[in-house]
Amino acid sequence: MPTAQGEPAPIMTTGGVKMRDYELLFVLDPSLDEEQKDALIETVKSVINAGGEAGEADVWGERKLAYSINKKSTGYYVVLPFKADAELPKELDRRLRINENVMRHIIVSQDEE
Repeated sequence: MPTAQGEPAPIMTTGGVKMRDYELLFVLDPSLDEEQKDALIETVKSVINAGGEAGEADVWGERKLAYSINKKSTGYYVVLPFKADAELPKELDRRLRINENVMRHIIVSQDEE
């Protein structure tokens, strides 16, 4: 049920903080080794867990890109569902943009309007 301002209603409240469902899809540089990829996924989870609750990462693995990014034709795809307040996705977006090993990312709110 949307609020009066047209924003989606919060899914749950934990300690007075409105938690919403989000989904993060990010594409990692395929030239990273498995340990670096796993470490980066854990780093993203720790950022989320600092202000929310990360779900289980769904690793799609290496897939062909629709167009070349940084002269690379493949990327390592990871989908990560999480619950957080409205401020966490902004900080997560900032950190993912800074990281040169993250080729692309998108954060989508899963709450129904």
